[in-house]
Amino acid sequence: MYGYAGKILRVNLTTGNIAAEPLAEEMARDYIGGRGFAANILYREIPPGADPLSPENKVVVAAGPLSGLFLPGSGKITFASKSPATGGYGDSNMGGHMASELKFAGYDAIIIEGAAQKPSYLYIDDDEVEIRDASKYWGKGAMISERMILDDLSEDFRVATIGPAGENLVKYACVSHDFGRQSG
Repeated sequence: MYGYAGKILRVNLTTGNIAAEPLAEEMARDYIGGRGFAANILYREIPPGADPLSPENKVVVAAGPLSGLFLPGSGKITFASKSPATGGYGDSNMGGHMASELKFAGYDAIIIEGAAQKPSYLYIDDDEVEIRDASKYWGKGAMISERMILDDLSEDFRVATIGPAGENLVKYACVSHDFGRQSG
């Protein structure tokens, strides 16, 4: 399949289980990537009537098939979930380096499910994927947290964060990336 990394990363925050699943060729053909992948996954996997702020809800982070190419506007990443603001499907996308880096790490999408017991972040370095403690970044604000994580890891990483609005479950909170790009 041209344009695809061929894997979807599934992360269960409740159990701590992390698994790479093959991207079905049928899904790639029928839903193309990004928003299409996200809408299809959420439609199939979130039970009707699920509370958007419950562990039954999921967040899908997905790159399109052109991500990673040197084409203007191709580096968009989609964040999608059942919206806490409306109770319906919600997605947003943003530019920056996230989509390309997700593809370079070998994944077309990430499915995040369950609920963590403490502040956590997802660390991805190609095939090394871990759920890590984010307590020291909690309450700092999205851009300060991004700087702290980069200082702790390396400037070679790409970081998406939430700030106090997301931490306090504000229904219209955003995800921040690249010191000023937002999705939400």
